[in-house]
Amino acid sequence: MIDTLKKFIRKNIGSPAIKERNVVEAYDIWADNYDAQPGNLMLDLDEIVFAELLDTIDINNKDVADIGCGTGRHWPMLLQGELRSLAGFDVSRGMLDKLKGKYPEANTHVITDNEFSDVADNTYDVIVSTLTVAHIENIEEALTAWSRITKPAGDIIITDFHPNALASGGQRTFKHNSGHIAVRNYVHSTESIRKILLKNGFKVVVEAERLVDEAVRHYYDVQDAMHVYEKFKGFPIIYGIHFRRG
Repeated sequence: MIDTLKKFIRKNIGSPAIKERNVVEAYDIWADNYDAQPGNLMLDLDEIVFAELLDTIDINNKDVADIGCGTGRHWPMLLQGELRSLAGFDVSRGMLDKLKGKYPEANTHVITDNEFSDVADNTYDVIVSTLTVAHIENIEEALTAWSRITKPAGDIIITDFHPNALASGGQRTFKHNSGHIAVRNYVHSTESIRKILLKNGFKVVVEAERLVDEAVRHYYDVQDAMHVYEKFKGFPIIYGIHFRRG
């Protein structure tokens, strides 16, 4: 009876207000339970898309940077290769603390600006950045810096929430106490990202995306969010692009 009443309230009165927080504050809060999110649609789809793109690179004996590494979600996959080095960069100290808890010897860095001024030119063979670029306001400044620290024949893999979904009202939210928090996003078209990296000598190797369709319907159903499913059905929800220079 109580569950039925809660559903009625959510559908007819609305959910509690969602508070938007800046990226650093939001992820510092989210860090405590970020790794405990079974059935998170975006994380599950990102795992699939990232694996597809990573499969197009030989990462053995490579220096790799994970920009927006968070708690190191993709590190088990990355560390299956015989890397020369792996460095994690993130704006959230809370997320990096969680990563260090899992990988005590991890080489981690707090991002304080877009310039990566402490990193020398041509440092990394591969940069990976997942579910991150829409959190960056000045995307050209950031991607230009990433290009500078990538070696002349290097690779960049980017995945993120699809800009079409963000532009149509999609949000990155998580539960906190009795409400929800939304992480601030900026809409950067995939075309704008391509143009910036093409200008820096990269070309597109492969692209991937996933739609809101029957394959993911159950994620919405279990959250009693079929109204959201119907709103975004047919929309691309996540994309990934592998860029290579040289």
